[in-house]
Amino acid sequence: MAKPPPRFTRSGKPAADHSANRSKPDRPGFRYAQRPIAPDPVAGQALMWGFHTVREALAAPRREIRRVIATQAAAARLAAEIAARGLVPVIVEGEAIAARLPPDAVHQGLLIEVRPLEPIELDELPANGLVLVLDQITDPHNFGAIVRTAAAFGVDAIVTTERHSPQLSGVLAKSASGALEHVPLCNVVNLARAMEKLEDMGYQRVGLDSDAQGSLEDLRLARPLALVLGAEGKGLRRLTRENCDSLARLDLPGAIRSLNVSNACAVALTIASLKLRQSV
Repeated sequence: MAKPPPRFTRSGKPAADHSANRSKPDRPGFRYAQRPIAPDPVAGQALMWGFHTVREALAAPRREIRRVIATQAAAARLAAEIAARGLVPVIVEGEAIAARLPPDAVHQGLLIEVRPLEPIELDELPANGLVLVLDQITDPHNFGAIVRTAAAFGVDAIVTTERHSPQLSGVLAKSASGALEHVPLCNVVNLARAMEKLEDMGYQRVGLDSDAQGSLEDLRLARPLALVLGAEGKGLRRLTRENCDSLARLDLPGAIRSLNVSNACAVALTIASLKLRQSV
């Protein structure tokens, strides 16, 4: 019988031979893939990948995980966490994971199929909270970095719109590096009305605007506080600006006068956290 021609990946590299996996008996706690791993046609399923992202998802009781797909080495690193969830990982080669992900995705041998987390309602925001309000920030890298920063500063929730927001998985989850499991998200249909409700709840609403007359450092801040950030380029929309109690800029001493929105968020939270501690 003629030998089949060699197969190649999308990058032009020789494809891994998975025939060895098909002949391997399953080890305790492992299940070897018998065929290429294809997504199941399940409504509402999302993908998350990368070591920190997967580890935090496994540790979060409210995260529903349908399947863990991993290389043998990666599964061994998280064997205790996977077993604690009552899951048996499907063992594949790294190329099988990469085939399901965007080009250049750094999966570190780990991929999980999950159900998206349920968002919270505005009424569930704490009476004395610190929240972020995102006005149509659509870039998943920026959004994910903001979620990660929010988790680091103990932000109670992020309010964003149902439309004009990225999917809360995939690239965003990788950028957040596990922080999606720690910061509740509140999805609203109309951001202006949501900000009106924040006012009714007693929240001080401060919009970040590079052209504002006053600086955030000079503004008196108190809980409950909502910091409002707009998309890069567009900034805050008109109705969003009109529903802020104050607009404030970030004073930067260097030659660059503006920051990426995720970096601006980190600077704003640093200033706000210091001022809130001083006001106690």
